[in-house]
Amino acid sequence: MAVDLLLGLQWGDEGKGKIVDVLTKNYDIIARFQGGPNAGHTLEFDGIKHVLRTIPSGIFHENSINVIGNGVVIDPVVFVKELEGLDQFKIDYVKKLILSRKAHLILPTHRLLDAASEASKGKAKIGSTLKGIGPTYMDKTGRNGLRVGDIELSDFKDRYRALADKHEAMISFYNVDIQYDLAELEREFFEAITELKKLKFIDSEEFLNQSLKENKTILAEGAQGSLLDIDFGTYPFVTSSNTTAAGACTGLGVAPNRIGEVFGIFKAYTTRVGSGPFPTELFDEDGENMARIGNEFGAVTGRPRRCGWLDLVALKYAVQVNGVTQLMMMKADVLSGFKKLKVCTAYSYKGETIEHLPYNIEAENVTPIYTEMNGWDKDLTKLSSTEEFPKELNDYIDFLEKELNVPIKIVSVGPDRTQTINR
Repeated sequence: MAVDLLLGLQWGDEGKGKIVDVLTKNYDIIARFQGGPNAGHTLEFDGIKHVLRTIPSGIFHENSINVIGNGVVIDPVVFVKELEGLDQFKIDYVKKLILSRKAHLILPTHRLLDAASEASKGKAKIGSTLKGIGPTYMDKTGRNGLRVGDIELSDFKDRYRALADKHEAMISFYNVDIQYDLAELEREFFEAITELKKLKFIDSEEFLNQSLKENKTILAEGAQGSLLDIDFGTYPFVTSSNTTAAGACTGLGVAPNRIGEVFGIFKAYTTRVGSGPFPTELFDEDGENMARIGNEFGAVTGRPRRCGWLDLVALKYAVQVNGVTQLMMMKADVLSGFKKLKVCTAYSYKGETIEHLPYNIEAENVTPIYTEMNGWDKDLTKLSSTEEFPKELNDYIDFLEKELNVPIKIVSVGPDRTQTINR
């Protein structure tokens, strides 16, 4: 058996949670491989909207085991609140949810460090979600971090104290006014640690590889999007982990030759939250309409998303870096009513026309070159098959498939799991 991957191909918010939820029935195990509570995976079914932040999106399926891999960073306080949110749905997460001992812990002082660092940057801030993600990954690579497995050690509190004291000294270095009550934050943290101990901790790489030997089916779920990858994203306006396919191998402990299908999720247009370059961003009525119709606000932060036309240059890049084998196009319904649609098929880069993503895509270097297509008026949200698609939508999909050279297997026409059309 192989591990299938599900990845976002843009700047996050592509709709990964919904597709994992749709695909989960085909898998025994759903495994999250990177990121932390800065992610917000939205699922909608039975008239209820759910937002998951760290827990894999397969948790609502009775027979799936959900694994939080070693590449994930966990905030125990946020995590326990997420578990409490599941209680009303009678989900036995003690049985269905298991944590890698090698996953790193987000301490209260990580969040404070995040806030102090961002405040010190002033106008040069990178748009951090202030969840402590960056400082936690910095401690991981700096070999200072605390991991889930450390909770089981007798000297865990001593290890915690040593790292928290170091963080407080670093916070004072930034010389910004950050108000906090560490004693209260630590009380919440250690209460959450007690709850965390009720879950099963595993050596996840052994568990997953043994599951493959037993012919179990596994779907690896990524957070954020490929253009936010620490190596291949629009650095420095990126997240602190590898959001691309390679991150699944290091974030779960599976070998590259065990990867099977790579499902790539993208919106029919493009959005971005926070700072950073965005060549196809719209500042006109079209952009406003996309944001309003698409309800473009961050699932976790509530921040408004910037909107623009589909950027095929960036999308081709993400398809290539990830080795995508199947595509899923989300939010096709949002484009209903636009008389004309534009797709960016090339950049004018320093006076030269290019079709690849260059080192720097800041506005002073890049101007998008568009191909214009006819839009459609038909409301897609009630459709149930491809036979009902308007011609213009089929033309749009055919054009994208030809350019990307990868089949678009799913088209989403609304937020509910039932509003998902297979091609």
